Amino acid sequence: MKQASNRLIALTVIASLAVAAAACAKSPDAKPGGSAAPTVSASASSEAKPTLRSLQIWQKDDYNTYPVAKVLEEKTGYKVQYDMLPQDNAEEKLNLLIASGEPYDAITTAGGSYNKALYSDYATRGALVDLGPLIDKYGSNIKVAIPQETLDAAKINGKLYAIPTQTVGSAGASLMIRQDWLDKLGLKVPTTTDELVAVLQAFKEKDPGGNGDKNIPLTIYGDAPFIDSIAGAFGLANTWNDMDGKLVPRALDPAYPDYVAFVNDLFKQGLLDQEFAVNKLANMYEKFSSGKAGVIPLAWYDVPTVTDALKKNQPDAKWTYTPPLKGPSGKVGLPESAGFDRITFIPKAAKHPEDAVKWINAKLEKDTFKLMAIGEEGKHYTFKDGTYTPILPIFTDERNLANNFLMGVDAENYPNYWQARVRKDSRLFEAWDYLNIKQPADTRIADPLGVSPYLPEYSKNNSSLNMLTDEQTVKFIVGAESLNKINAFMAKYKASGGDASVKEVNDWYATLKK
Repeated sequence: MKQASNRLIALTVIASLAVAAAACAKSPDAKPGGSAAPTVSASASSEAKPTLRSLQIWQKDDYNTYPVAKVLEEKTGYKVQYDMLPQDNAEEKLNLLIASGEPYDAITTAGGSYNKALYSDYATRGALVDLGPLIDKYGSNIKVAIPQETLDAAKINGKLYAIPTQTVGSAGASLMIRQDWLDKLGLKVPTTTDELVAVLQAFKEKDPGGNGDKNIPLTIYGDAPFIDSIAGAFGLANTWNDMDGKLVPRALDPAYPDYVAFVNDLFKQGLLDQEFAVNKLANMYEKFSSGKAGVIPLAWYDVPTVTDALKKNQPDAKWTYTPPLKGPSGKVGLPESAGFDRITFIPKAAKHPEDAVKWINAKLEKDTFKLMAIGEEGKHYTFKDGTYTPILPIFTDERNLANNFLMGVDAENYPNYWQARVRKDSRLFEAWDYLNIKQPADTRIADPLGVSPYLPEYSKNNSSLNMLTDEQTVKFIVGAESLNKINAFMAKYKASGGDASVKEVNDWYATLKK
């Protein structure tokens, strides 16, 4: 509902974008959030670089005093005044700033389908600078660092209005299981859905955790009824999946009824948390870390927090990830992130669009990019046998937030640099390494829509259709509605924008094969 509300606000304010942007480009400097627009000294020579204004996503530290800002100023020659969007209601604030023509020279927002929609609206309303000609003239590093297909995915009506920062693809989560419970019962880590059921039954009947009537074999939470690893075992790793060369949303996938029936059976047997529908993420984590639950879907980046809490409550506890489970028909898969982590655009109200592109280009010079991303060798990291290892605590102090300064990445090298960030904590790295290095590459299924261009029908319907699917899936799992109503649900999904989205998505998907 929040996205729908934000969307309404966007449509309301965007109507005035072109006029406001043009007007404010000529108006006196505005001062949002108390930040005065910097000016260039009258005595500066014609070669002097102007001070730029950049609007960034929220972070806990001030961009202007963070060490990366000083490094970039020294290496690019540009002084930058950084402001940031609020932590909450960022889209609403951004809409107002764009509509009022606030003269930022660069604006960076998070990626994702909703922000793609905002970006597309801004572009089609004439509020953004066409970056193509500027990149051709000043963006040699941009062209080298960012693959053409990545730039193409950010185009609107054939023109590029943003610099995309591509995410580092990785499998995010799988099932974490209590190893000490398995050891106590003489069981092996499950590798298939059938083996998982047998383990859960043993956890329920033999109660290795000593929880009595509070024993929970598997816990999840209500907003995420598609369970990592289990969903992939039915071919439903991502919200849309390739089936015989076409993309199909989970709700319309032929495997969806089988998945729902499987999880419904877990619930009926008491193997799945009977309170999962009302669980929030924190409730799910608490049930595992308190020792009540034996299995939980857990993201690798949350492993230190959750396992530290478990260790505090039960010092002898042990845990391990299960491998990606193989399903009844032999399918297996963990969702792998793809797409844009950030997008950076230049509003028409910018005072220095050419210099903004020159600045972004300078940041993508190979040595400067590396220095920005992971620092200096011997000071912030070591490099041995092809591996970047952070030196602590200085890496955390001076490069932990470096990712928020990125405007495009060196696609060839950044995935290797990025691993230094994961090595900040051995538990973090071990969890990431297990899912993304030790498991076969074909167990990770990249989100096929991650680098899609802005698709109007899909973007308009995606949030509401996902909510409809999740809510209905919970109802099927807990038995609030009979599984006999799956066909009726599919018909509702199609009529609620599903058919239009499927057509649009596959019209685009077909172009990838030409």
